Amino acid sequence: MITKMSRVRILGPRDVLVDVLRVVQDLGVLHLAAPPTDEPLAPAVLTPRLARQRRHLRHVLEDVETALEGLPRQRPTRRRERPPPTVGDYARWARLGRRMRRATERLEQERAALEEERALVLKYQRYFSAFRSFIEAASRWPNATAYHVLLKADEAASLGKLRTSLGEAIGDEFELYTQRLPTGETALLVLVSASSAPKVEALMAEARVREIPVPSGYGSSLAEAIPRMIARLGEIPDALRAVSERRAELARTHGPDLVDARDAVRDRLAELAAIPLSGLSGRAFVVEGWLPSGTRPSFTQRLEDRFQGQVVVSEVGREEWVAEEAPVVLHNPRLFRPFEALIRLFPLPQYGTIDPTPFVAVFFPVFFGLILGDVGYGLVLGLGALVLRLRSKAGSTLRNLAEIAGACALFTVLAGFLYGEFLGDLGERMGLRPLAFDREEAVVPFLILAVALGGVHILVGLVLGVVAARSHPRRAVGRGISALMIVLIILALLAVIGVLPRAFFNPAVVGILVAFPILIIAEGLVAPIELLSTLGNILSYARIMAVGIASVMLAVVANRMVGALGSVAVGVLFALLFHLVNFAIGVFSPTIHALRLQYVEFFGKFYSPGGIRYEPLRHWTPRIHNERA
Repeated sequence: MITKMSRVRILGPRDVLVDVLRVVQDLGVLHLAAPPTDEPLAPAVLTPRLARQRRHLRHVLEDVETALEGLPRQRPTRRRERPPPTVGDYARWARLGRRMRRATERLEQERAALEEERALVLKYQRYFSAFRSFIEAASRWPNATAYHVLLKADEAASLGKLRTSLGEAIGDEFELYTQRLPTGETALLVLVSASSAPKVEALMAEARVREIPVPSGYGSSLAEAIPRMIARLGEIPDALRAVSERRAELARTHGPDLVDARDAVRDRLAELAAIPLSGLSGRAFVVEGWLPSGTRPSFTQRLEDRFQGQVVVSEVGREEWVAEEAPVVLHNPRLFRPFEALIRLFPLPQYGTIDPTPFVAVFFPVFFGLILGDVGYGLVLGLGALVLRLRSKAGSTLRNLAEIAGACALFTVLAGFLYGEFLGDLGERMGLRPLAFDREEAVVPFLILAVALGGVHILVGLVLGVVAARSHPRRAVGRGISALMIVLIILALLAVIGVLPRAFFNPAVVGILVAFPILIIAEGLVAPIELLSTLGNILSYARIMAVGIASVMLAVVANRMVGALGSVAVGVLFALLFHLVNFAIGVFSPTIHALRLQYVEFFGKFYSPGGIRYEPLRHWTPRIHNERA
């Protein structure tokens, strides 16, 4: 449900405005509204001094957060009670932030340079074994020039031509050594006398044979560079470890101060941002905002006690504001609360409209379970949900996802017993029998079940649409008549196919004929098109059947691999891999289709998006920052 909100107005002498905003921030429940503009009030503006302070604090915050990003993640701690920061505190934090930012950036540059150097050395590693064996041969030609060349696999045929060309150009004044690499390439070492080097270079350039480049800083030749690169490869891990240790030391020494600086600067910036949301007269200020109605008495009492009657808090009458202006707070029973994460993937509902969370909490796991519908897959999903829940924090997105997955796993197991499925048809071989029907064979009953659930889901949406449109009588009547006609059409169809007695058919048809002109009068000529669209929405629930049967067929194929590949061990391995792939698809696909049935077919009947997120003036914490992100 959507929490009831109250709009309050705070009045007091303008010289205590900043103190009032600090207390409001401590209370952390008031979502500030745009400032009143009625005479004699005017929106407050930051003084030049405060505007400079805000710019300065933004730079300080950038330095501090950059420094924290460059340090190991700080473990969250409870917010420490401390007096309001002084000018000296902000100046100290500014110096600390600049110094730590430079230090962390230097360490990051050093780490990146080491990683880049290691990648470069590893790139040359495949040449080490080939050319190290040539170093001894090169030592026998102390005054010779060495050329290290790598021929690709398709260039190996040119080796003979190269040897012939060298003989024609410089006679016997060269030696050529080759070694075949595992990659199919051929490593070449060409040793020539110093006097013949210019001719060889010209010949290699003409033949488009390029020598392996020697990285700078390791010597003038590959023979000289290889030993140094091998030695350096052993030194780099120690250097990286030293960088990590220096980062850890900075985190231990300065991390808590940086966290305090970040929190305090963010709080001050939030306070400065709140000042322009105030209205000022010559001697007074006015601040307005929304807060949950249940918190209004304690909020009022705290302000009045703190300022000893200087400040007055009053509730703004409901006739002075419209619902679209109020922020939205979703609050549901503990069982439904994790599903609020699915609602937040969509624009929030407007204040005063319907929160769909309880309905999503019921229908989403049911649709998911009917699609996946396998005891084995449900147990695996439940185990994964349990592990994720144990590794996540209360109130986090991961915890919500874990609890949603747990509900989906429960309905998957229940549906698996209804279908008699355990890893496909393995359950049947083990003696598991369906409690309802075998969906591998009973396609029509499964289709009827899926469409019937779709009818129920859409009817619930239409009824909610009537409730949502209660302030627009004609629209409410139109949606109510649409729901009635859907029921009558379903009754007529059930009577035709023999599910209901034939006597239901004529009254249902008469009811449809009577309701149809009323629907047109209520909603206009577009009503028949919307009615057909609603019927199409119901039929789209057949995807529950289609996707579910595809999943069970893949599981059956996986089981039949055991005997189809000759070796039982190989068959079992392939079957497990296939089940793993099918499980991944079986989790992803039902999620997408079940969400689509909620967001498109169901929400389209009543949902009013466009709600404002509730963001009260409060102290900054990483948890709140993550929620807003």
